[in-house]
Order: sequence, then structure tokens, then C-alpha cells
Amino acid sequence: MTKTLALLLAASAILAGCVVAPYDRGPPPRGHGYDRDRDGVPNRYDRDRDNDGVPNRYDRRPNNPYRY
Repeated sequence: MTKTLALLLAASAILAGCVVAPYDRGPPPRGHGYDRDRDGVPNRYDRDRDNDGVPNRYDRRPNNPYRY
């Protein structure tokens, strides 16, 4: 019985080292103008920053989603 208990204790100690705990990374960093419309495309590469359907170069107000 003692050998069985020692074997189970050793096996549980070995398996306890294999457990991976997920860490909460939190939201991505939000620097200046990171992704204002939250569409997954950073503003640096987003051709329509405010998601109003008008590309930024033709939009008179590219940061206002309610105006063209």
C-alpha cells in the first residue's frame, strides 16, 4: 500500500508540472488612433476609418461616421 501511495504521489507531482494556466492578456494596446472604429484594421492601414462607406481620401470628415 505504501508503494502504491508513493507511486500515485510521484505521478501527480509529475503531472502537476504539465498544467498550463491561461493568463488574461487584456485588450490590445490602444495608442493614439489605434483602431477608432473597432473593425480590426488599425487606422494606419484603414481606408475607411469611420465606417461610413466613403474612403478617407474622398471623405470630407474621415473621423465622423455621420457625415460625408
